[in-house]
Amino acid sequence: MTMSSTTDSITVLTGMYAAEAEYFAAGGPDEASFDLLAPFFAPNVVLHQADSLPYGGTWRGHSGMTQFFLAMGAAWESFDMAEQEFLAAGETAVVLTQVRARARATGRELSFPILQAITVKDGKITEVRPFYWDTRVIADACAGPRATG
Repeated sequence: MTMSSTTDSITVLTGMYAAEAEYFAAGGPDEASFDLLAPFFAPNVVLHQADSLPYGGTWRGHSGMTQFFLAMGAAWESFDMAEQEFLAAGETAVVLTQVRARARATGRELSFPILQAITVKDGKITEVRPFYWDTRVIADACAGPRATG
């Protein structure tokens, strides 16, 4: 573990979150392009989302990330990463984010924490594992009036 790789990880993550905020501010998947985010992700990136979420599952590569952001945009009208704390050691970073979001299907507004374990290699994000405090609250807020489950 070197100081420079830790600094590089935080620089990559800071850039990615700024691009993600720009992506959502531009209107998300209907208006913005994944090209804003692509430079921060390795071509073989893997994102693991909790299966119980509307955008749950494992998303692979840039095409998978593009589909993930489409699913996120379908679930959320707004998704603001209000407060973030970064802890990095070498290729591994942990990011604690306080999210404020509004579900598209129900209009419900939520505030919830996400803890993400992120791997950064050679200046690119290669793996993301988000951990949610309560996936049921999130899934319920995103469920449309006709959803069953």
